[in-house]
Amino acid sequence: QLQASGGGLVQAGGSLRLSCTASGRTFSMYAMGWFRQAPGKERQFVAGISWSGSSTHYAASVKDRFTISRDNTKSTVYLQLNNLKPEDTAVYFCAGDKNAYSVHVERDDFAFWGQGTQVTVSS
Repeated sequence: QLQASGGGLVQAGGSLRLSCTASGRTFSMYAMGWFRQAPGKERQFVAGISWSGSSTHYAASVKDRFTISRDNTKSTVYLQLNNLKPEDTAVYFCAGDKNAYSVHVERDDFAFWGQGTQVTVSS
């Protein structure tokens, strides 16, 4: 089970940090990812991280603004969102990959999902 938190309402240019804590699983066995879904749009990959944190990957639209990290001792993955833009408004979901080592970007590569946390960026 994954529990996401940290969303909220922020002005453009602001920052948020999302957290996603896992329970009931050996967290370090899985690569993790963040996706987002805006109203009327498909769920899209945002960022991913390998089990050790040594490998990360970002969608082009968030690269250099967002940072994914993880703390395996706390079974938690984070997404730091900086310089937010109105187009970042979406429900953000964390997800556990089917593997530990590779960072995937397709939804089908992820085996379990959190419930989502809303991020709203005002202009």
